[in-house]
Amino acid sequence: MRKGRNISTKQSFAVVVDGETEYWYLQMLKHNEPNILFSITPKILQKKNIDQQYELVTELSEEEYDKVFWIVDLDVLLKEEREKKNSTSSLRQFLNYYKSLSKQNKVVVIVNNPCLEYWFLLHYKKTNKVFTSCADAEKQVSQHLQGYEKTEKFFKKDNDIYKQLKPFLKTAKENATALGSFDTYNHSKAMCEMPLLFQELKLEEH
Repeated sequence: MRKGRNISTKQSFAVVVDGETEYWYLQMLKHNEPNILFSITPKILQKKNIDQQYELVTELSEEEYDKVFWIVDLDVLLKEEREKKNSTSSLRQFLNYYKSLSKQNKVVVIVNNPCLEYWFLLHYKKTNKVFTSCADAEKQVSQHLQGYEKTEKFFKKDNDIYKQLKPFLKTAKENATALGSFDTYNHSKAMCEMPLLFQELKLEEH
């Protein structure tokens, strides 16, 4: 006998990521929460530029997923903007994509500034500090997560990254939500929209 919701009514999600941190963290989320149906794309970790990521998101939105999430770290885009490496700014391109996708119910764009490590930090402290680089946020995280390092080995060890953070998930969601929503006109402020993902996943908090 099945308990609870019927399997056929379960929603399925696709999550598009670009960085190792997001990829490993979501793999551990899947591992620890086996009842959630979601796939991480690309299936094999590979760097894609902002245009390729957008194409992937739009392709997936035409498939049979209930929702497609696109997790974007702003630190690289803001750094590129400051250094003006490209004639066509990736940040400007992303802001155009963001506005276009915001009209679609099926796609949820999740913006973290500077990066996903800010989400980890918010599990332990309430802050709206603006970090100009992800490395600065990582230093803060390492004060709370013993031995923290941005390696697959650390993220996937027996006491994996998700297991270590989960007891503080409720706090993290509250601290992240307090930062507000991404604003295309004030995009350099500290930001973490990971609660948008967890809102859809409907995880039980312990």
